[in-house]
Amino acid sequence: MPAAQPPASPERTDPACPDPAGAAPQPAGAAPEPAGAARAKGRPRSAAADLAILDATRAALAELGWGGLTMGHVASRAGVAKTTLYRRWPSKNELVVDAVASLFDELVMPDLGSLRADIEAVVTQLADLLARPETQAALLALFAEGTRDRQLRRRIRESIVDPQKRLVRQGRAAAQARGEVEADTDAASAREEVDIIFDTIAGTVEHRVLVSGEPITPEWTRRFTDLLLGPLFAC
Repeated sequence: MPAAQPPASPERTDPACPDPAGAAPQPAGAAPEPAGAARAKGRPRSAAADLAILDATRAALAELGWGGLTMGHVASRAGVAKTTLYRRWPSKNELVVDAVASLFDELVMPDLGSLRADIEAVVTQLADLLARPETQAALLALFAEGTRDRQLRRRIRESIVDPQKRLVRQGRAAAQARGEVEADTDAASAREEVDIIFDTIAGTVEHRVLVSGEPITPEWTRRFTDLLLGPLFAC
């Protein structure tokens, strides 16, 4: 009967070692899922690993371009095993989209007391973000590849474009609460207006920074905001 004890020891230690478990075939990688306690203990380290991986992805993309970027390059830069990388992102497309999306999550809609001030603040934030070399390299590579890959284009819309429309919705809600603009009366029309406003701001700023290469100055931002708000306050 004592001989039955040793096999239990290796099985208890495997889940505690992330890399060996990740190197096993897919069924073995899925086995630890029910062990909630073991998964919970690894959460803080997973969050740190995710951050390192996303940072490494953008750096590698800026240096190597889309064609030269591999999952192996990212894993090496981030200091993680490739199995760790593939557990989180099954493909390069998903990894790069998330790496870019994490940059845009930095944008916030302030409540500065007026719609004009809020718009100018967001335009400035977006311009500063797009001015970063890592943002430019990542976005241009991602958009170029998206023109050839329908599924990637859909992921860009779902993971990067659509989530940022929250800024417009927040700005409209604040302006409505201040009485600057009328409350929404039709949900479908409100969604269309949010889409148009977002496309106008994001498209204009991205074109000026990424395509034209022109600076976005405070004066330019004020004039752009005048044109954007003109029809709204014309009546």
